[in-house]
Amino acid sequence: MESVEKTIESHKHQVFTFAYRFLDDREAAEDVTQEVLVRLWKHHATLDPGWVKAWLIRVTRNACLDVTRKRKRRRALGDRGGYENAIDAVASEEPHPESALALSEVGKQVKAALDDLAEPYKTVVVLREIQGMTYDEVSQALEMPLNTVKVYLHRGRRKLRDALRERRANGEL
Repeated sequence: MESVEKTIESHKHQVFTFAYRFLDDREAAEDVTQEVLVRLWKHHATLDPGWVKAWLIRVTRNACLDVTRKRKRRRALGDRGGYENAIDAVASEEPHPESALALSEVGKQVKAALDDLAEPYKTVVVLREIQGMTYDEVSQALEMPLNTVKVYLHRGRRKLRDALRERRANGEL
């Protein structure tokens, strides 16, 4: 039992940071983190300790994609979530301690450009550049061949760079 608690303690920060980066919503990231850590608790005995990190990122990404799909469905059905938008606006005024980059205007533009990246580029860039995972860890977490990860990372960086150049040309940066 103690090893489960140690595993959870050592990975909860990474799970939350990834979810927060992916969703840009602190409450949703906290919910996803809780859901993922409960799944870890339930499946810990069946997981190979060498694959826990990759498993966690994969499960976190899938949970984030589920949240994103639910949001899109609600919007398509006309649910604008009035009070939820107000809460998000108030919550977003106070920067999260993990995102010091968001303190500057340039940081906000970089974050916006990153949020605009399509999948799988966004996930690969976040895992490698923000989470600091190795290429092999990203490959394991996303169940992608290593060369595919490298290609997506290269293309994602290029798309991010192009988006930032466009923002600078438009006077946003």
